[in-house]
Amino acid sequence: MIHLQEIDGRKIACWVNNGSFLSDRKTLVFIHGSGGDHTNWIQQYTPLKNGFNIAALDLPGHGRSEGPGEQEVAAYVEWVKKTLDGLKIFNPVLIGHSLGAAICLSFVIRYGTAAAAVVPVGGGVKMPVNPMILEGLKQDPAAVIGLAAKFSVAKQNRERFSGLITKGLSLVDPGIIHGDFFACNALDITEAVVGIRIPALVVCGAEDKMTPPPLSQILRDRIPGARLTLIEGAGHFVMMENPEAFNEALTAFVNSLP
Repeated sequence: MIHLQEIDGRKIACWVNNGSFLSDRKTLVFIHGSGGDHTNWIQQYTPLKNGFNIAALDLPGHGRSEGPGEQEVAAYVEWVKKTLDGLKIFNPVLIGHSLGAAICLSFVIRYGTAAAAVVPVGGGVKMPVNPMILEGLKQDPAAVIGLAAKFSVAKQNRERFSGLITKGLSLVDPGIIHGDFFACNALDITEAVVGIRIPALVVCGAEDKMTPPPLSQILRDRIPGARLTLIEGAGHFVMMENPEAFNEALTAFVNSLP
C-alpha cells in the first residue's frame, strides 16, 4: 500500500506492507535511482512482502512524492532519514539502485549504525556522468532518456525493458532527472567508505554499461568485509532484468545477518 506522510511541508510517498510492521521481521528499505520511483522494485517487494517489513521510497519529486528534487546526494540522505524517522523504522537494511546506491552509502557514512546493513546496487565510490548527457537533458531530454533506457539494460533485455524504462523516465520533469545525474556526477566517497562498519553486499549486473562492474569491485575492496555479487544476463537495472537471482542473493544476505 502507498503511505503518505508530510515532511517539511511536502507529501512524501512510499510503498509499505499492508498493516503495521512486525517486530519479529527484518526491515528492508528500497531507494530507487535517477528519475525512478518505488515501482522499480516491484519485482522485489511483491515476492518478499510476506517475509520482511518493506518500505520502497519515492524520493522528493519522484513518483507520488511532491517536488522539487535535489541536486546533492547529501540532501537526499536527509529526506531518507526524515522519512524513516516518520515511519519509525530503525536499523533497516538499506538497498539502493544507482543514485539510490549513492544515497544508501552516504547515509551509512553519515549515520553509521542507524542501518543494520547496506546493499548498493549498480553504484560506485564515484559515479561520473558524461557531460553530453547532462547537457542533453537540457537541450533534448527525450533523446537522452531514450538513449539512457537503451544502455541501462543488457542487450538481450532491451526489447523487454527499454520501452518500460523510457516511459517511466518520460513522466518525470527533465530538470529533476538532471538534478539526479548532477548529484551522481559530484559523488566522491572514495575515502569515506573505508569507515563503513556494517555488513555490505555490493550487487551489479555483469553487463552493466552505466556503472560497470569494476566500480562495484572497487566498492567491495574498500568497504571492510563487503561481499560482491555479479548477476549474469543483466545490465544496470539488474533487479528488474533478473529478479530471481537478485532476490536470491538479497534474501541470503539478509538472512545471514544477526
